[in-house]
Amino acid sequence: MNNTVDRRAEIVRLVNDHGRVTVAELSRRFKVSPVTIRSDLAYLENKGLIHRTYGGALTRDLVAFDRSLSEKQSLHAEEKKRIGAAAAELVLDGDSIILDSGTTTMEVAKNLKGKKNLTVMTNAVNIASELAGIPGITVMLTGGTLRERSFSLVGPQAEAFLREYCFDKLFLGVDGFDLSFGLSTPNVLEARLNRAMIEAAKQTIVVADSSKFGRRSLSLIAKVDRIHKLVTDSNVPSEYVRALEDLGIEVIVV
Repeated sequence: MNNTVDRRAEIVRLVNDHGRVTVAELSRRFKVSPVTIRSDLAYLENKGLIHRTYGGALTRDLVAFDRSLSEKQSLHAEEKKRIGAAAAELVLDGDSIILDSGTTTMEVAKNLKGKKNLTVMTNAVNIASELAGIPGITVMLTGGTLRERSFSLVGPQAEAFLREYCFDKLFLGVDGFDLSFGLSTPNVLEARLNRAMIEAAKQTIVVADSSKFGRRSLSLIAKVDRIHKLVTDSNVPSEYVRALEDLGIEVIVV
């Protein structure tokens, strides 16, 4: 049997068993150069067997890809509506909040009508438009560079803007929620901005439907112990609920 064929088959098995591998780990295991491993990973990704990341690879089943906003809108729509309504109930009159970009946070925004003396900071142009002109709500945009796929503003300008404020609550959407890896998103700039949002808020509330659990995306936002509450749907794995509650994180299931 060809050594290259054997090695590549074993790499696929390792990725599927562990969910994530690194070039350095594989290089040591197979006693070949990192260049050889990167060539193997490129070949396997081209065959649709794995998903390459910076410095390693993920199983395709666990990868959260960078879908456009229009693609995301039709996915788990009913769950997102319930999550958005429940999350909005956590907003009190007089609060200052951050709404991250995304389809679930948009559902939060749609349920804020009727709140009084509310300040909403967002990096999402479509969310700002949704809330514009509603009595009792002051809308602030972070500024930054527009990502057309998500209608979100990102970049150093947005990050610097957030450092000037302290908000009561952050409502954060994620593409991947893995107990070991943490909260993640496909875009590096989105992840950097999300970290700045966490630093700018007294309380971080993740709004995520159950399809996000057990998934890892390219860019780490934060470990799960950085959040205070999770609002999700009833298909959330029970082991996630137990693990999060053990960390002192409130899990709200709708």
